Amino acid sequence: MKLWIAILCCFCLLSWTCASDRPKYVALTFDDGPSGRFTEELLDFLEEKQVPATFFLCGYRVEQYPHLTKRIAMQGHEIGVHSDQHRFFSRMTEQEICLDLAQTRQKIVQAAHKEPTLLRPPGGIYDLDILSRTCCNDLPVILWSVDVQDWCRSNSTQIANDIVKQAKSGDIILMHDMKDSSINAAKKVIESLQARGFEFLTVSELADLCGIQLMGSTVYYSFVKKLSICVREQETEPCAKFGFPPPRPFSSALSCFTVSRTSPCKMPTA
Repeated sequence: MKLWIAILCCFCLLSWTCASDRPKYVALTFDDGPSGRFTEELLDFLEEKQVPATFFLCGYRVEQYPHLTKRIAMQGHEIGVHSDQHRFFSRMTEQEICLDLAQTRQKIVQAAHKEPTLLRPPGGIYDLDILSRTCCNDLPVILWSVDVQDWCRSNSTQIANDIVKQAKSGDIILMHDMKDSSINAAKKVIESLQARGFEFLTVSELADLCGIQLMGSTVYYSFVKKLSICVREQETEPCAKFGFPPPRPFSSALSCFTVSRTSPCKMPTA
C-alpha cells in the first residue's frame, strides 16, 4: 500500500513539474498612442528585452508622432487601428465611424509604411454590423481578457502585481503607453512573467500559435489551443459605456444600453 502511495505521489509530482515547464504565451497590447517620450521609453525596453507587442494607435497621435509609428513597425511590433480622435462609436453616426476608420487607417499606412492588421474600438464599444461596412471590415476586432485599468492608477508596482496575478496562457493584456506609471508597470510585468515562464507574442502570433485563423469583423478576447474565446459576443450585446479613457469590456454588471445592429453604414470616403 505504501509503495502504491509513493508511486502515486511521484506521478503527481512529475505531472505538476511537466505542467509547470510547459511554455505559456500572452499578448501585451498598448492603446491610445503613440505618446511621445512614454512610447519611446517603452520601445527602448521592448527592444532591450526582445519582446514583441501590439499597439492600437489613434490617428491624431500618429500625426503627432509619425517617427514613433514608423519605429513601432520597424521593430516588428504589430499595429492596430484604434480610431482617429478616440471618440466612442456609440456617440457617432454611421458615416462618422466609417470616415474615422478610413482616416485612421490611411494615417497609419502613411507613417508606418505598412497596413494595420487589427482593430480595437475605443472602450471596446462596437457594432459588428456597422464595422462590417467600413474600410476596416477585413480587420479582426481585438478586445482583451486582462485589464487592471492602469490608465487611472499611479502605483506601478500594484498595477504590475494585479496583472501578473491574473495572467494565464492565451490572455490578451490591455495597457496604455500614456504615463510613467503604466510604462514602469509594463516593465515589471514583462520581467515578472518572463521569470514565471511566460513568452510574449503579438496578438496575431498568439492566435496563429493556437491554430486560430483571425477573421475580419469577428471579436476576440483571448486565445486557447484550437479555440477562440468569443463566447461573450454570443451571450450579450455590445454596450455603450461612458467616460474616458476606456473602461473594461462590457458585461451584465455594467450599466449599458444596446447598440443597434440594424443601422446601415455608408461606405467610407477617401
